[in-house]
Amino acid sequence: MRESPVRHVPDPGTSPSGVPAPTVRKRRLTRRAALGLTVVSLAGTTLGVAITTDNAQADPPGFLAHFSNVVPGPSTVPANGDVNPYGIVVVPQSTGDLVQGGVLVSNFNDSANAQGTGTTVVQEMPDGTVTQFARIDQASPSGPCPGGIGLTTALSVLPGGWVVVGSLPTTANGPTNVGTPQGIGAGCLLVLNSMGQLVETWAGGAINGPWDMTATSFGNTAYLFVTNVLNGTVAADNEVPSGQPGNVVPGGTVLRIKVGLFHGQNPVMESQTVVASGFAERTDPAALVVGPTGVALGWNGTLYVADSVNNRIAAVPNALFRHDTFGVPGGITVSKASVLDDPLGMVLAPNGNVFTVNGNNGLIVETSPWGQTVNTATLDDSGAPPGGAGDLFGLALVPGDRGIWFVDDGTNTLDVFF
Repeated sequence: MRESPVRHVPDPGTSPSGVPAPTVRKRRLTRRAALGLTVVSLAGTTLGVAITTDNAQADPPGFLAHFSNVVPGPSTVPANGDVNPYGIVVVPQSTGDLVQGGVLVSNFNDSANAQGTGTTVVQEMPDGTVTQFARIDQASPSGPCPGGIGLTTALSVLPGGWVVVGSLPTTANGPTNVGTPQGIGAGCLLVLNSMGQLVETWAGGAINGPWDMTATSFGNTAYLFVTNVLNGTVAADNEVPSGQPGNVVPGGTVLRIKVGLFHGQNPVMESQTVVASGFAERTDPAALVVGPTGVALGWNGTLYVADSVNNRIAAVPNALFRHDTFGVPGGITVSKASVLDDPLGMVLAPNGNVFTVNGNNGLIVETSPWGQTVNTATLDDSGAPPGGAGDLFGLALVPGDRGIWFVDDGTNTLDVFF
């Protein structure tokens, strides 16, 4: 196993000493104020109320206001050459090969840059070194992953050091190495132990193109919230010319999976519940699939979802405990602000706000639970137009809330905003 090239990232709580000046990029932070009274509610369930004025100084500063620098981090390319880092999660506790404070990153493409064929998860250690944590093939005691392996943004670590990663596999489309929509498999969730060994494959039921995921746990029970993007997308492309975006269908779902965690045993998938449906989704020649992506669980049990097709943030009330599918297709719209442009990765901020990163303008956006755009900052200004290269996906908070980790799949690096 070969370690990837290493660049040490400074402690986000300190000044970037020891990092060459050109690698530290100042980012402009923009504060935005909303006017009047905003109420988001349904059937007596109020998600948030905000009274604001036209005076931006009267609004709370938000969490992004603490940060202004982007530092490019180490390469996420492992020995086999996998590229296109998507998922990201911070390791909460050391066990096996997992190191507390380390960051796991999943790769979506292989060394030929073919979408939906990446098989590796790497780990950046707290000292900045990067090693391969896992390389996954089809061998699993509980059966194969339908369609093969192509690791997505869906990545979580459960108590006990169990790592769950989504797979949305494809075949390669000739010399262009673009994933073929007609060759997409339903995919699965892959369960790894703390040594990076595949121990379980969860497939079937409502798992159909797992694209992103978040998790929470209580004692010996964990809950995964998984977005799925293949419910009808491929079938809708029958008459679409090659190289064109697919037809939009309202088939995207959010699936809650209850997981049993018992000492001395592999995790057990105990139940599946579709808590939300009706999200827009389509195939795409550049991104493979566009649909519901990032998810974040709020303090009150509301689940926030990045609706990439419609450039909005949606909410699903009582997602943690509900027994049925929420009755509003696509969830309640929390925000459809103009700064949301292909929102992808999502994470909950320490103050209860929601962070999203955009594929089409390179921004990270902080949105309050009631829909106010609190702050924005530029993380990626590459491409034409600037920030439009679709390079931003996974997000995670630096331990101690000292910054924000994010992957840049244009440079294949794990960067930090602090």
